[in-house]
Amino acid sequence: MLFLKSTATTRAPGIYEVDIAAKPPGKTYGVFLATDPDNPPHSVLAALTELGFKGTYQKRYTHRDSGHVLDLHFEKDGTDIFKGWKAEECSANLAAIDVLFGNVGIAVTPRVMTMAEAYS
Repeated sequence: MLFLKSTATTRAPGIYEVDIAAKPPGKTYGVFLATDPDNPPHSVLAALTELGFKGTYQKRYTHRDSGHVLDLHFEKDGTDIFKGWKAEECSANLAAIDVLFGNVGIAVTPRVMTMAEAYS
């Protein structure tokens, strides 16, 4: 689940927060979204599917500020060992993610999770 400060504003229609993160050592990234379940970002979700990302987790909850949130996680298999991304896949996938979210006005910064965060 993303750390979401507030549901008072969105970063784009239907999107509260976006995180592009990888477990260490940081070659295969996931897309983590906190969305408005009453106004979902259909075009972004469809575009993620077209890019080959599959939903792996979803959970609805009520934020402490009483807003409703749908937490979504997406992953894409690669061709490296354990379905990881090879270097060229990583570059291509991150570029596609950047374009996708850039088209809705969200700048993303991929990051590598801490060990505690990744395996909690």
